[in-house]
Amino acid sequence: MPIPSSPASSASHRVIVYVDDADHARLLLQPLCAQPSAGSTHWMVVACAPRMTHRISKWVSHSARENWRIKWADKLFAQVLPWLQAGGGSVTTVVAKGPLAELSEQLQAEHGTAQVVDARRPKLEPESQATARAPGRWSLPNTLAGLGALFMLVAAD
Repeated sequence: MPIPSSPASSASHRVIVYVDDADHARLLLQPLCAQPSAGSTHWMVVACAPRMTHRISKWVSHSARENWRIKWADKLFAQVLPWLQAGGGSVTTVVAKGPLAELSEQLQAEHGTAQVVDARRPKLEPESQATARAPGRWSLPNTLAGLGALFMLVAAD
């Protein structure tokens, strides 16, 4: 559901921004908004709604999921657009519905080459994976293997 861009769509600087959290995006985009060319920038803001599990289709229809995605994106745009438009640039909004690589190609075909900024909040690792990879932490399989080897050495004496 793109919002028509203003006559500044022929702006020399175009930026595609992937957003899923307004506060995180603001932190990442402040340096770009502070540049002197920000007033002539055409921002293409892509709302990346949280993924729903495949099991949700049992309980929610496709149209209800699409309506939720649009309402979620509208709330996000209401938070993001005021400070992007304050710099004087034009803004086009898009709701992502598929792979972002394909969407980027489509937007660049429509609007010309653009800088792509991923301003989405990073995904956190599940705690079990984080602790297994953290240096200095014990993991059960390695600990058991070490104890087994130690008992074999003690039993061999």
